[in-house]
Formats: sequence, structure tokens, C-alpha cells
Amino acid sequence: MKYHHVAFVMASSLLFSGCASITKDSNQPIRVETYNKQDQLVEDAKCTAKNERGEWSTKTPGSLVVHRSGQNLEIKCQKDNAESGFAVLVSRANGGMWGNILFGGGIGAIVDHNKGTAYSYPDWVKVILGDSLVFDRKNNVDNQIMTGLKANGDLLKKIQEDKAKEEEAAKKAAQQ
Repeated sequence: MKYHHVAFVMASSLLFSGCASITKDSNQPIRVETYNKQDQLVEDAKCTAKNERGEWSTKTPGSLVVHRSGQNLEIKCQKDNAESGFAVLVSRANGGMWGNILFGGGIGAIVDHNKGTAYSYPDWVKVILGDSLVFDRKNNVDNQIMTGLKANGDLLKKIQEDKAKEEEAAKKAAQQ
């Protein structure tokens, strides 16, 4: 009888380790639209996004398929005869990461962190040409365009502190 319990526990831990790897792809589509400061749609701006895992480009309105990462995604949009627009998309741990911590423990969380599947970016952003904006995944609403907040040192510092607290909470939960 004990042998069956051991087999069940081993099968369960294999099932739940790498939870986000199973439920999330390592790539994520992100819709990008560009607007001018008068809130008018600007078409055919070239947007380039990058993080430590790569660089991707699209014309707006359009979509990028980026590699997920725990690092923020930086986007620069340009159009002839217009100012550039800049965006920072804040990466946040997604449900798969929390599932790992609750059910699978450290191994799955480490695998998903390294693959990027544990994280998500906002999925639809409105970049304003001539502005620098921050889009935080925690404010994302599925299938709705997100307007960003004006980028400044205080906001970026607060976001980094918030992310550090999330990571610390995840580490503590994984150790329990």
C-alpha cells in the first residue's frame, strides 16, 4: 500500500513541476498601437521591442510575438516626421509560477523562471509618440488596450521595489 502512495506522490510532483511550462508558451503575443498626443491613431509606425532574450519588430497597428522573461520589455516606436514613443512593459509572475510554488515546489519554479514561461507582459498597449510610458502587467485587463503611466524615476523605482517584494514572497512560499 505504501508503494502506491510513493508512486502517486512521484507522479504528482512530475505533473506539477514545470507547471507554467505546461500551461504557458515561452512566447507571448503583444498587440501594439501608436497614437499621437491628440489621441489620434498613427498607422505604420515601426516598433521594435527588446529584452535580454531577443528583439522583435512590427508596423502598427500590429502584433509582436516576444520571448517571455522576468525582465521588462522595452519598446521604441518611430514614424517619419514624428517624435519617437517609448514604452516599458513590466513583466510579472503569472499564475503558472504561483501554481509551481503551491503545488510543485522549487524545481518547477526554477525551470519556468529560466525558460521565461513563469512571466507575462501586458498584452495590448497604446504607445504615444513623443511620450515615455510604463505599462505594468498587474494592471492588465484581457482584451482591452492599456494606457501607460508617464515614466519617471519614482514610478520605476516603486515598480522595482514591488517586483522585489513579489520575488521575496515567492521564495518564502517555496520554502514552506
